Amino acid sequence: METIQVELGDRSYPIHVGVGALSRLPELLTDPGVRGVVGLATDSNVGPLYAERVASLIRSAGLDVAVSVLPAGETYKRLDQVERLCGDLLAAGLDRSSVLVALGGGVLGDIAGYAAASYMRGIRFLQIPTTVVAQVDSSVGGKTGVNHPLGKNTIGAFHQPSAVLIDLELLQTLPDRELRAGLAEVIKHGVIADERLFAYLEDNAPALLGKDLEAFAYPVLASCRIKSAVVAADEQEHGLRANLNYGHTFGHGIESVTRYARYLHGEAVALGMHAAGILARELGMVDGVFAARQRSCIERYGLPVQFADLPVDDTLAAMRRDKKARAGTMKFILADRMGHVVQRTDVDEAAVRDALEALRAG
Repeated sequence: METIQVELGDRSYPIHVGVGALSRLPELLTDPGVRGVVGLATDSNVGPLYAERVASLIRSAGLDVAVSVLPAGETYKRLDQVERLCGDLLAAGLDRSSVLVALGGGVLGDIAGYAAASYMRGIRFLQIPTTVVAQVDSSVGGKTGVNHPLGKNTIGAFHQPSAVLIDLELLQTLPDRELRAGLAEVIKHGVIADERLFAYLEDNAPALLGKDLEAFAYPVLASCRIKSAVVAADEQEHGLRANLNYGHTFGHGIESVTRYARYLHGEAVALGMHAAGILARELGMVDGVFAARQRSCIERYGLPVQFADLPVDDTLAAMRRDKKARAGTMKFILADRMGHVVQRTDVDEAAVRDALEALRAG
């Protein structure tokens, strides 16, 4: 078990990482002096596997628990699910002194976090991420929210959790496709900030794809350290934090035009990273070796590098609407070497179109 602290003054919080980390839940609920009913939000995939186990841990702290099960999947990351969850919390009698536990992947964590930010104008919440993408990325940093048909994550709030419990054991029941998609975010962290992490991913694909929990400890911890350091320096994305969006400007556009139904988030990010690598190469920022190395690593994890019927014009329009754009100007995070990226807003749209066309061609 290792603990990483997200340093945000009086809103600092711990990330506990390790096999069996879930056992620390009761002490986390007693430390803040929680009373009454604890809300437990989960989804229709994770609930049957772990909800009763987590509910029992909450009860062992002398607290009642109210379980709310939301439908699983990116297509349900909508405002109506926030309203549904808040209704469940009201019916259970949660008040401003209550806490909400989010048990699930990135979608569930984002919905529950936004509900916690909004319910009674803000209550505490605790993240128990059950997928790779949630453990290495979305559970840390306080970004919460839901999608709109015109754009991903365009409705939301910054609301930091009280703690994050990352139990690597929970990955054992993760479907293989979800596992691969989550590893795209780890690849991203290697590209933007840690060449050693990227090299580890190149060398350890069989162990990670085989769910070797010992092999997972290093990349999960490395990713959490990268994310927590960036969040501590730039909580609300006024500068440095935008680097975490590597591959996401393209990826969010792809998710939007496919109505969040064709690709998992990590798969869209993989496509976005490949497009960003092509764009950086065409702009002379990196050489062909970088682009080929990145592509090879993405493919090693069974992630897509081609979208043969990509609607280029519609994707460009969605990218312009992305919340990271300013006055219609798209911001791109592009590598200038492995382990380091820069932010660019001066990229000609013709070059962006060429990168999208390259995705079509593969």
